[in-house]
Amino acid sequence: METPSFGEKSEMLVYKKRLGAYIIISRNNGTEIVLIQAPNGAYFLPGGEIELGETKETAIHREMIEELGFEVVIGDYLGQADEYFHSRHRNTDYHNPGYFFVADSWREISEPLEKTNTIRWVSIDEGVNLLKRGSHKWAVHRWRDNK
Repeated sequence: METPSFGEKSEMLVYKKRLGAYIIISRNNGTEIVLIQAPNGAYFLPGGEIELGETKETAIHREMIEELGFEVVIGDYLGQADEYFHSRHRNTDYHNPGYFFVADSWREISEPLEKTNTIRWVSIDEGVNLLKRGSHKWAVHRWRDNK
């Protein structure tokens, strides 16, 4: 299967590669998912950049503590989707291969370490509408269609 790609890739730009790992966390029998709202108002699935020396899974575990204060059991791997975008905040063009997973279970173990984000539980349809990145929308559709 070819890796889906979102955003507009320009041959005129130089992209910084930023690998990301993200996870779908649901509750109420899979009818709601949690999203992270960044300070700029944009919504994303929980997760983020895979730091040097991390696996996709260790990045997710770290990001869950930082963003949600959650401990998760990582379940199904949904696949990879690539995103090309410009970050006005960082004034950088990114190629963001994202690796998407589903949480089998989760539990709150602490307050989130990051205090700048807003955590929001939403219906699946509302989540798809709110998500900023096409790759994140793709992952939610893939999960919903296969559950």
